[in-house]
Amino acid sequence: MEQAHGPLLNEELYSQLSESKKPEFVFEWLRFLQKLLVAANKDDINEKQKKLVEQLTALLESSPGPPVRKLIAQNLALLYNVGDTFLVYQTIDKCNEIIRSKDDSPSYLPTKLAAVACLGALYERLGRMLGNTYLDTVGNLLKAMKSAESQGRYEIMLSLQKVLSGQGATAAPCHRDIYKAARSCLTDRSMAVRCAAAKCLLELQNEAVFMWTTELENVTTLCFKAFEGSNYDVRVSVSKLLGAILATAVVPKQGPGARQVARKTSLEEAMDLLASGFLRGGSGFLRVSGEMLKGGSSVNRDIRIGVTQAYVVFVSTLGGQWLELNFAALLAHILELVSHLKATQTQIDAICCRHCVSFILRATVGSLLGEKAQIAAAKEICQAVGKQKKATDAAMSDSNMETKVGTMDVSASQHVLVCALQELGNLVQGLGSTAAPLLQDSTIGVLDKVTSVLLHPSVSARLAAAWCLRCFAVALPSEVSPLLDRCTERLSALRSSPEAVTGYSFAVAALLGAVQYCPLGIPHGKGKLIMSQAEDFLRSAIQNSRLSIQRTQAGWLLFSALMTLGPAVVHYHLPRILLLWKSVFPQSPKDWETERSRGDCFTWQVTLEERAGALCAMKSFVLHCGDLLTDDVIERLLPLLTFAVALSTKLPALNKSYGVSLKSASVVFRQRLYEILALLPPKTYEGILNSVLKELVAELTLADNQMFAATFLLPSLCHQDDALLLGAWLQETDHRFIEEQLKLGGILGGGSLEHDPFTICERLADGEFIPTPLPPVLSMIRAAVDLFGVIFPCVDVKHRAQILDRLTESIKQTKGSKQQTVQLNVFAAFCCGLKRLACTKGSLGPEEVRRPAVTLVMRSLESANLLLRCAAAETLARLAQVVADSAFTARLAQTSFEKLKSARDVISRTGHSMALGSLYRYLGGIVSSQHLTACVSILYTLSQDSTSPEVQTWALHSLSLLIDSSGPMYHAHVESSLSLVLLLLLTVPLTHPEVHQSLGGCLNVLITTLGPELQGNSTSVPQLRTSCLVGCAVMQDNPDCLVQAQAISCLQQLHMFAPRHVNLSNLVPSLCEILLDNSVWQPVVRKRYPAIVVQSTLLQSYLSGNGPQPACEIHGLVYLPIDFQLSNL
Repeated sequence: MEQAHGPLLNEELYSQLSESKKPEFVFEWLRFLQKLLVAANKDDINEKQKKLVEQLTALLESSPGPPVRKLIAQNLALLYNVGDTFLVYQTIDKCNEIIRSKDDSPSYLPTKLAAVACLGALYERLGRMLGNTYLDTVGNLLKAMKSAESQGRYEIMLSLQKVLSGQGATAAPCHRDIYKAARSCLTDRSMAVRCAAAKCLLELQNEAVFMWTTELENVTTLCFKAFEGSNYDVRVSVSKLLGAILATAVVPKQGPGARQVARKTSLEEAMDLLASGFLRGGSGFLRVSGEMLKGGSSVNRDIRIGVTQAYVVFVSTLGGQWLELNFAALLAHILELVSHLKATQTQIDAICCRHCVSFILRATVGSLLGEKAQIAAAKEICQAVGKQKKATDAAMSDSNMETKVGTMDVSASQHVLVCALQELGNLVQGLGSTAAPLLQDSTIGVLDKVTSVLLHPSVSARLAAAWCLRCFAVALPSEVSPLLDRCTERLSALRSSPEAVTGYSFAVAALLGAVQYCPLGIPHGKGKLIMSQAEDFLRSAIQNSRLSIQRTQAGWLLFSALMTLGPAVVHYHLPRILLLWKSVFPQSPKDWETERSRGDCFTWQVTLEERAGALCAMKSFVLHCGDLLTDDVIERLLPLLTFAVALSTKLPALNKSYGVSLKSASVVFRQRLYEILALLPPKTYEGILNSVLKELVAELTLADNQMFAATFLLPSLCHQDDALLLGAWLQETDHRFIEEQLKLGGILGGGSLEHDPFTICERLADGEFIPTPLPPVLSMIRAAVDLFGVIFPCVDVKHRAQILDRLTESIKQTKGSKQQTVQLNVFAAFCCGLKRLACTKGSLGPEEVRRPAVTLVMRSLESANLLLRCAAAETLARLAQVVADSAFTARLAQTSFEKLKSARDVISRTGHSMALGSLYRYLGGIVSSQHLTACVSILYTLSQDSTSPEVQTWALHSLSLLIDSSGPMYHAHVESSLSLVLLLLLTVPLTHPEVHQSLGGCLNVLITTLGPELQGNSTSVPQLRTSCLVGCAVMQDNPDCLVQAQAISCLQQLHMFAPRHVNLSNLVPSLCEILLDNSVWQPVVRKRYPAIVVQSTLLQSYLSGNGPQPACEIHGLVYLPIDFQLSNL
């Protein structure tokens, strides 16, 4: 490749290369030429310019791939910018001639795309130097757009964006025509074309005043349409466009070249436009009315998520100072969204809407404001909470609880209060001790206003207030004891009010949960006091039927929260707690029969609530006080669990007798029972194991649960490295919080605290800022699946076969959509069982057990459900792992081989190709070289199937697993694999970023496989090393941020194995750009982490004396973290 480093292309050497090596050689020469031209002056290149133009033009007509055509375009533009421009018009004419060509064959398409890219680069670099030639060029591009396929439309949009960038205001005669073309592309069926159109329109609005004046409403509606059926990248691009246009409309651009606008758009008008999309989707009257008559939501959830991101871009574009001045107006508008009837027609819609509003507040207030401004924002939110509480009190006093007006006011206020209190809590927790004066200022009355919401009629609002108090306690540990005193006193004083009992018990439980984050804890006496209160509530629950359920729930919630204080506190109260648990359940079969015969619906409701609470307290005890879980304690709990299991077997009959009113309580009871059993060793309850299994099988095969209910289980069953195949919503992005609402929340409803108040005292998982438990039905399914996974390895082999036969038979017996529900439940449970078997080094059993297991997995491997297909591949590998029989593994692989040879549908090819990779993930080191060669061969073929990007993506990902798992055995295939990866990187269209992401994964593991060998200089190593560097360069220049992240990771690997051969001088500026690009609307989290890792690596290398980087660049990296933190202020 060193021979490619010359000012002119070595045509003699180039002609001698094989067709597969030519693109790599050309790419390397073009990269070298680009660096040369950047540093050259006019005199240096005058004598070679004509030859260079000829060579570049010839390459342009040689059907170059995307990276090569981009470099050809950039080099031509640089050449004319540095040298003479006498041939530039000839080049423009040549490109236009190519575009006008009638040749529509696939082989000529890359040449046309290269010509389009070349025109864009020339006009971007040379701009007004080219005079009015842009008129003909733009006309030609727009004409070509009418007959172009998706790649052509994509490239034309990007080229027009560059023309607009280079020409500036002089391109005004073309603005309307470009606008018209981009409008149609913004709703194109190709997602990549939509992204390109959004970038083009974003550039256009810099000079086209009509876009944010007379056409503002039309552009807004167009963006709403672009959100429909969109993917993550489209939502990011279009929201950036929409937010930027509205920001420009509110605060027009200032400067010497800025044109005067007759009337600028007010803030209220701009936010109303966004609200129209959020609430109505920007649809016409007839469509909205029709959907409302049908009873469905009138807003596509894609649109709502996209508009949510646009709100964030809008505020971010205007900046922190603007937000500080206009926060009151923004807050009022945002909270009005969540109180609107159209946003909360169903509970699923309401929860999704609340998540969107919380995201807007967190992404703006939490990211753009400094400490002083955040304190001011907290005061403003506090005032909003006070106003809402007063309005609710007025509505409750002016109208009867049963009147529609009062109910609507309460319903609207609860969602507003939930969002406001969550953000208030987040702000205070983020401020930490700085927030102390805010909480202590009696004129503001933060604590008074928050605690007043504990009496709100809505459970959601009361829980939000309790959570807010917990955030205060975590921020200021010194406030825990005073807040506990205040809440326990009020709990005792208002024990006759249902709202007060639940509200203040929520608050006490939340504060006890906060103690886990406070190193000094609380005085033991407080635990004793709360213990007495909890006992009192449980004993007095039967005295007043109006308060029975509330006091029962409060008592057990307090007990569950007390367990979080740990064994040091609970040890003193354990005897009393054991007696309370014992009193909740029947003591003998006779007591059980008596209870069954005399209970009515309400009595059973209270009983189930009480026993579910007791089981939850047991669960909390096991989780937080494991040291106290002795054999004696387990022996005392076992009879209680036996009666609980017996009760669960009778629940279907009770539900049938008493109807829907008992169903919710019975679901929660079963959830609690499954959760506590899953935490105990199965051997401790061997006597009831069969009964439990029967219940679980019945639960998993019940088709009455929500359609696709178990879909939420599948992401956790897939391997974390396979998230690439499942879309951006499962990867770490800045928008994951709301993107999850779109994928899983759209069917299931998002998680929310009111689904399970007992989680208010639990420790948060990583990345959470508030618990988000799923609805009880889904939580119960998850608990059943987890318990099945715990019990299945403990069942004897004979019973395993019976269970699997029954489960597979249940799937066959159900039909239609119900069949998929049962299949998902059963598959998730079996996968959990296999994982448990693998962890305990257990064996599945003989052929009679394996047969139904294979049938179950193979059926799922060809499912239309992408998540299920991916999880099935993982489960197949786990199955082979626990069977641990090479012949069995070979049969599984052979089945996939045969399917891949004959199948032509995408589903079968993706599922079975992934199965091969997953088998290697767990068994790679023990397979034969012949088997490895066969796998490599078939994956090579699939990865080159250009007719299906999805097949390419899965095949390449599977190949990366195979490479990573094979170790030294793969060395014989490294060279051919690297050639394949590089060839695809240079030829796969940029409109398929998912393929490039899989290619990046392959390159990463190939570099790891080569390892320290990359330092050598033997026959093939320099070529392999160069190919790796070329691959990194191609990925660095890819527009997809995840591909860029993989390029950074690959360079880090190369720098570790062969530091002398890796020049990272070009990487330092891009690292700085990535780390400093902390804008909340950029999806850069996926590449920030590898950038930070590489930054650390560079600093270590430099400080140890091994780093080749210049001191000035390292100096910049040293101070970058400080600047990065300051950029948040």
